[in-house]
Amino acid sequence: MSRPYCNVCQRPQVSCICHLIHPTKNDIHVVILQHPSEVKQSKGTVTLLSQSLSSCQVIIAEDISQHQEFLAVLAQYQGHIALLYPSEKAEKIVKNSEVKADEIIKCIILLDGTWKKAFRIYMINEVLHHLPHRILPENIQGQYQIRKTKKQGALSSLEACCYGLALMENNTEKYVGLLEKFKQFNQMQLSFVPKN
Repeated sequence: MSRPYCNVCQRPQVSCICHLIHPTKNDIHVVILQHPSEVKQSKGTVTLLSQSLSSCQVIIAEDISQHQEFLAVLAQYQGHIALLYPSEKAEKIVKNSEVKADEIIKCIILLDGTWKKAFRIYMINEVLHHLPHRILPENIQGQYQIRKTKKQGALSSLEACCYGLALMENNTEKYVGLLEKFKQFNQMQLSFVPKN
């Protein structure tokens, strides 16, 4: 017999995260390119993030070179879009209030998946290489306890997005509530881990 699922967060009702959704009005549009293998990953944070942000879209695909929804985003935000990704050419995030009008970021793209899967999305989509790349400051400490990585300073997609938006919008207070819900999400997931 199959488990009942929540119609909103698409998770089994026993692990529904709807009570953690924290409505947050972001000024910069967020586009998440999610690797298909992440869609049903219970430890993933994209559902909580996308359900909480007022301006967010999730595109599930590995190859987005011909993806019409993504191409529409590129056309809409041309010249005002950046990829949050730690490439060699990435520059530190700057407040939108400190840049010229034609350099203001109005849309940020995140890659969602394991580091290996995110790297694959980046490598097979040359269109991403031509976008400005932004990187978070190195001193941010992540709270993602439920997934392990050897990558130093690794953050969940939700954390990376919230910190990136807070820096660009120069408003750290706005995202504190959502980051607090993320901590609760961590604790909830840890509660499902069998105790030895």
